[in-house]
Amino acid sequence: MVATILIADDDAVQRRLVENMVQRSGYEAWVVDSGDAAIALLTGPDAAQIDAMVLDLVMPGLDGLGVLSKMREAGINVPVIVQTAHGGIDNVVSAMRAGAHDFVVKPVGVERLQVSLRNALNASALKGELQRIRHSREGRLTFADIITRSDAMGNVLRTAQKAAASSIPVLIEGESGVGKELIARAIHGTGERRAKAFVAVNCGAIPDNLVESILFGHEKGAFTGATERHTGKFVEASGGTLFLDEVSELPLNAQVKLLRALQEGTVEAVGGRRPVKVDVRIISASNRNLIERVKSGLFREDLFYRLHVLPITIPPLRARREDIPHLVRHFLARFCAEENRSISGVSGEAMARLGQFDWPGNIRQLENAVYRAVVMSEGDQLGVADFPHPATQQLDQADYAEEPLLIESSAHSMAPDIIPGDFPTPLPTGTLNMLAEDGEMRPLGDMEAEIIRFAVAHYRGQMSEVARRLKIGRSTLYRKLDEAAADQKSE
Repeated sequence: MVATILIADDDAVQRRLVENMVQRSGYEAWVVDSGDAAIALLTGPDAAQIDAMVLDLVMPGLDGLGVLSKMREAGINVPVIVQTAHGGIDNVVSAMRAGAHDFVVKPVGVERLQVSLRNALNASALKGELQRIRHSREGRLTFADIITRSDAMGNVLRTAQKAAASSIPVLIEGESGVGKELIARAIHGTGERRAKAFVAVNCGAIPDNLVESILFGHEKGAFTGATERHTGKFVEASGGTLFLDEVSELPLNAQVKLLRALQEGTVEAVGGRRPVKVDVRIISASNRNLIERVKSGLFREDLFYRLHVLPITIPPLRARREDIPHLVRHFLARFCAEENRSISGVSGEAMARLGQFDWPGNIRQLENAVYRAVVMSEGDQLGVADFPHPATQQLDQADYAEEPLLIESSAHSMAPDIIPGDFPTPLPTGTLNMLAEDGEMRPLGDMEAEIIRFAVAHYRGQMSEVARRLKIGRSTLYRKLDEAAADQKSE
C-alpha cells in the first residue's frame, strides 16, 4: 500500500489538479471539499490512515488554520502542506506556527509538490522512529507506535488492547522476526503497570544450568562461581511485566519451578531458605507450536494452560504485504539519520519487488535489507540494485532456502536473527564427506565450515537457532562464518 495523501480544498478545479499531481507522484489521493470534512475524516470513529495532507488555507467555514488548530488539539501528527493563493509572509508565519510542515503557493508545480510531499513523509517517518525508540527504552511504547495498515494486524492490536486493560496472562505466537516483543511492550506500555519495569528474558539464550538462577535468583555461595547474591528476573520485574521470549525452550526442571511461581506468586532463589513474594504480569512468546511441544513431552501441559490464557498470533509479513512500504519508509528514515546519508526514497520498481518477496525472516529481515541498502547505495534514491539478492527476487520459501547466502560483517552490529549469506547450499541430506578427492582426510576447518553452512540453510538463516543447535555463542558463529567466507574468497 502506497502513502495516502488527503487533499482539502473548496475549489473543485484545484482539487482535481492537486489530486492528479499526487497520483502522478505515486501516492494514493483522498479528496474532501472543506475543513470540517477533513477533521471528520481524521477524527471520526472510523478515522482514515492518512500519511500527509495538502490543505487549502482559505476556505469557507473551518479554514486551514482552524484545521491545524483542531489537529493539534486532537494530537494528530499528520504532516500538513498548506497551499494558498495569498503568499504573504504573515500567512506563512501563521501556518508554520500552527504546525504546518511546508507552505506552497497556488498554482503549485508537480516538481515542487513532489519534493514537499517526499520531505514531509520522510520527516514524519523519522519523527515516528525516534519516538518509537524513545518510548521503547522508557517502557512507554503503545499501540500507536506500531507501524501497520493491515486488517490482520488490526485484529491483533484490538485483542492486545483488551489484554492491556487487565493482568491476564498473554501468549504471543508467531514466526521469528514478526515483532512479538514489540506487541508485548505495547501491552505493558498501555496497561496499569506501565510505570513499573518491563523485563525481557530470552529463555532460549540461557544455558540450561543457569535458567533457575537467572529467573529466580541465587544466594551467595549457592554454587561454584556464585560470588555474590543475585535477585533474579522475577524479583526485578515485581510490580511490572516479565516477558518470557522463546518460552518453549525452557528445560523441564525450570518449567516446574516456573509453574509453582505462577501458581503461588512466590519465587525461591537457588540456595535460598525462604520464598519471596512477587507481583508480576507474565507475557510469554514462542515461535514454536506449543501444543506440539506438549504432545512430544517437551513442554508441561499444566504450564501450557497457565500461559495460554489469551493467545495472540501475529501474522508473518508475507500475510500483510500492505505494511511493507510503510515499514521501509520508517527504516529508511532511521538508517539515513544514523548513517548521515541523504536518500530521498525507494524507486517504484524496487518497492514493488520488495512487496513481492515472501520475507521468511519477516520484519527483522526487511529491516536489515534496508540497512544494507542505505550503507551500500551510491545514489540519492534506492533502486532494485541496492537491495541484496534474494530480497528483490520473486521467490517462494523453498526457493529462498536454496539460494546462496552472503554474510556481511557490517550486519554484526545489528545482531540480526536472520541473515542472508553467500555460501554454497549443502547437500539436502546433511551428508558430510570426510575424505577429499585425493583420498586423504579433509581439514577439520573445512568440515566445520560445511556443517555450519548446512545449519544456516537448514534453519533458514535463523542465527539464534543455529547457534543454539550447534551449542556455540552467536559471536563465535559469526566469527566462524567470516573465516569461512575469507577462506572461500582466497581459493
